[in-house]
Amino acid sequence: MNKPEDSRRNFVKAVGAVGVGIVAGCAVASDKSGPPSRLAGAKYMGDFAAPKLDTVRVAFIGVGARGKGHAKQVAEIEGTEVVAICDLYEDLAQQSKKVCEEMGKGERHANIALYTENENSWKRMLEETRPDAVWVVTPWVLHAPMAIEAMRRGAHVFVEVPLGLTNEELWEIVDTSESTGKHCMMMENVNYGREELLYLNMCRQGLIGELLHAEAAYIHELRFQMKQVERGTGSWRTFHYANRNANLYPTHGLGPVAQYMNLGRGDDNFGRLVSFSSPARGRALYAEKNYPSDHQWNKLDFQGGDMNTSIIKTNLGRTIMVQWDETSPRPYSRHNLIQGTLGTLAGFPTRVALEGGVPGATKDHHSWAQGEKLETLFAEYEHPLYKRLGELALKMGGHGGMDFIMRYRIIECLRLGQPLDQNVYEGAFWSAVTPLSEDSVSQDGAPQTFPDFTRGEWKNTKPLGIVS
Repeated sequence: MNKPEDSRRNFVKAVGAVGVGIVAGCAVASDKSGPPSRLAGAKYMGDFAAPKLDTVRVAFIGVGARGKGHAKQVAEIEGTEVVAICDLYEDLAQQSKKVCEEMGKGERHANIALYTENENSWKRMLEETRPDAVWVVTPWVLHAPMAIEAMRRGAHVFVEVPLGLTNEELWEIVDTSESTGKHCMMMENVNYGREELLYLNMCRQGLIGELLHAEAAYIHELRFQMKQVERGTGSWRTFHYANRNANLYPTHGLGPVAQYMNLGRGDDNFGRLVSFSSPARGRALYAEKNYPSDHQWNKLDFQGGDMNTSIIKTNLGRTIMVQWDETSPRPYSRHNLIQGTLGTLAGFPTRVALEGGVPGATKDHHSWAQGEKLETLFAEYEHPLYKRLGELALKMGGHGGMDFIMRYRIIECLRLGQPLDQNVYEGAFWSAVTPLSEDSVSQDGAPQTFPDFTRGEWKNTKPLGIVS
């Protein structure tokens, strides 16, 4: 009989192998035959509001690098009860249980059940505890199957990025959400960043006119994660870098600009994508420099280009450049640029250029207003949600407070019976960039058509409101 640690080690290796299998034969890129029919009895979830929950009974699958932060902060939010935690590593589950109990002051989270026996314990957890909401914070290949099963067991689901790895998975998530009447939200935390909320409000107020073009990126050098060989993010994500030549992580940059443009919400939607990757050099060089020749990383044939650049064209003809690079030695950036007929808002660093100049800062659009010169403008356009939660968010932490605002809004919407800020279709559209870019790269940049996960209903979906 295998020891628990052997079982977990084998599971990590199996997850890596499954990721390779997905790349080899399952990715479906474009929706050439049109969207499939909605299942009988299913309903469109674009503006869906679930019945109010006075207390949200929450369970977590995965409390490692990201999951432990989710568990701690959700446990602190009023109106929650943590009922179960599942992780392959008992020490992580025990740590999160202790933290949640402390956040509940011995009252709200007094009966947390732990599930750590094997890779199927999460299924038993869903059956025995019947939570209202489930957080899925596991390796990418597990996101879709866990989300689908949790919805079928009666829970709303909140999934770390990406929502799924293939368009087949994304369609099944959409169909399951529509059939069960359960939310399935991909937790794109960057949509809750201060700058991103600010720019959303500025765009809604018409400050830069008609929106024409956006640029988004996730530039984050993460080669150090390859040191996590047996346990941790690098133990499974490295296989994706090796076997997938695509934009593997588009949503941090794409999510905010897609909401600026109202993509999938009444005004416009995703149309086509073309994609190219640079040569794949950095990961192989890192492995060669830091590990012996017989190490498993030096046995991989790294195929994923160090930099991927994808261009999206929307139904209205607007354009979005999306870049991804987690390998090259350069500073972190999400880029975050939105360009309109009257000006441009940009990030990293935060800058504004307006036709006629920014009052009190610049004479015209030929120079950027930035730093302290933007304080008056930002005070006028600060997003109401950040005005309400910003100070608390900075205290609570999590990527500058964006993580807390996201978690708070999830619980708030569930308790008030309001639509979520991100619907299941947005998570599917943003995640679809990966399989689409993979096919485009393999076809020397051939255009790929986005599936319409809404089946045309996006035209009737309300734009995201500027909630207070």
